[in-house]
Formats: sequence, C-alpha cells, structure tokens
Amino acid sequence: MAVALAAALTLTACGGGDSGKEEDSAAKGGSSGGAFPVTVEHKYGSTEIKKAPKRVVTLGLSDQDAVLALGVKPVGSVDWFKEKPYGKWPWAKELWGSQPPTVVGERDEYNMEKIAGLKPDLVVAQYSGMKKEQYETLKKMGVPVVAQPKGHADYMAPWQVSTRQIGKALGKEAEAEKKIADIGARFKAVRDKHPEFAKQTLTVADSFEAGKYSAFTKGDPKAIFFSELGFKLKPEIDKLAKPGWNVAELSAEKLDVLDADRLVWVTSSTQANDRIKGEPFYKKLKVSEEKRDLFVPYEGPDVGAAFSFNTVLSIPYAIDEIVPLLTAAKN
Repeated sequence: MAVALAAALTLTACGGGDSGKEEDSAAKGGSSGGAFPVTVEHKYGSTEIKKAPKRVVTLGLSDQDAVLALGVKPVGSVDWFKEKPYGKWPWAKELWGSQPPTVVGERDEYNMEKIAGLKPDLVVAQYSGMKKEQYETLKKMGVPVVAQPKGHADYMAPWQVSTRQIGKALGKEAEAEKKIADIGARFKAVRDKHPEFAKQTLTVADSFEAGKYSAFTKGDPKAIFFSELGFKLKPEIDKLAKPGWNVAELSAEKLDVLDADRLVWVTSSTQANDRIKGEPFYKKLKVSEEKRDLFVPYEGPDVGAAFSFNTVLSIPYAIDEIVPLLTAAKN
C-alpha cells in the first residue's frame, strides 16, 4: 500500500507547470447564495448545472475532499491505491463516516456503467486526467460534468482553483471562498511566526525505487504546499523536468540538484530512508552532511499524503504535522 501510494502521488501529474499561487478566473463569479442554474467553464467547454446537486461522483485523486468540505458526501469515487482508502485519511475520516462511496473506476479509467447506475446529478473531475472521449461519454448520459479547470494542465491546477470550481458547481461559492481564506490565514500565520522560512530554499523529493529519484516541480501540490509556507523553490528542478511532467527524474549522479537549505524527502518506508541515506552520491551533499534533510512518511502518520493531496481538508492536518518537524530539524 505504501509503495503504491508513493508511486501514485509521485507520478500522477503529466501536465505543464502552473504556479500554486495562480487563480483561474473561470472559477469565479456566477451564482451567489447557491442560486441555480450556474455555468462552470472547464477544459472541455462549459457545463450548466440547473439545480443543487445531491448525488455527486468524483473522479479525481483528491476531488472528494473539497466536496466533503462543502457538506456533500460523494456517492461514487475512484480508487487510486487498490485499497479503497475512503474514511482512512484522518482529515476526512469523520466526514465519510460509515458510508464509503461506490468505487467507479481505478485512477483515470472509469466504469461508465457504474457511474450511470448511481444516477448522479453532478460528476466532478478536477485533479484528474479525464480525456475528451470520456467527457463526451458522460455528457451523453445527460449528467453535468465539470472537467479539469480551464487554463491549467492536467493535475496542475492549484487547490484554490479546484475548490472554487467545485464550490461553484455545488452552489456553495461563499463557503468555498471562506474555506480558502481560512487556509490562507493558516499559511500566513506560519510565515509570520517563521520568517526564516522565506530566507531558505527548499526541495521536495521522493525515491520509491532503488537508483531512481524524483524532484518535484513548482506546479506539484507538494512543492506548492512548501512555497505557501514561505520557502523558496529551486528553478533548476523545473528546467530538468520533461515537458508536461510534475517531476524531474534524477539518477544518483544528478542528486546535487537537490542540495538546498532544506530538503524534504517523502518516502514510503524506513527501508527507503536508509537506502537514500546510504547512497554515496547523496552522502556528499551538504544538505545531507549538515543534516538539513527531513524524511517524512507518506502514511503512518499520513503527513506526506496530506501535503500531496493538498486540499482544503488535508492542508490544516499537513500544517499541524509538518511545521513542528521543520522547526525541530537542524537549520
């Protein structure tokens, strides 16, 4: 499970880089106070939603978090980790309760018959790689579909944009803005308390296979999270990433790109930690020699998963967990 989770959260994105601080104007405006109909623009056009949705199906990795945060429990969702982890994550467990959603697919492969059987009045696919053909198939079913945000590559829309899109589709724009503002205040409180973060460059990396390392670009949720805490990111990582990728793939010989004031490893096991620490090229890095690196698990506790999801539900948990680790580590 841990390895599958790490792999999925590392290699999900295939889109181009967008700054986590950008906003999508298509998600703004429209209804206020839950008035319908509303029209939401997205990657494949625009969708009119005539009345308040009650049976929502989510198809993105983390879409369910924003839907839950706005008071709607999805009736269907996709399984990304082959374990049906609904109700598992501490930030969402209470909201799911004892009624998990029907699994309607795995990652970006959707079971259209199962979706149709749930009779949804809204399908959300924000943090997803939904293809045009899949969108058209769902559209022909007569279900309003809000696909990936317009103007952002797949998996690369900032959490604020996705939350606004979902809030608009649910007729809960004011609630969505309130939650966005509350989290913005949480980030600001951290930056105000730890101004030293702004003076430090930070890199985020992973390695779930021997000899292979991934450094996350500025458009990845993990990097966005740390930039919103106040850290600076290394532009060299974005230059090394393949076009449309959220990671720069590195060999051991290229690990010097990770050398920064702070380095956060998101890993799946203590064995992975030991393997990384034992790599001769890694031992030579100043960030390693001076112990300015930090190893954070994806789960158990679910710190890495929280800032990998980077949603209105998971961010508060991630902040509470990671800030003490960052401040306790040697600066």
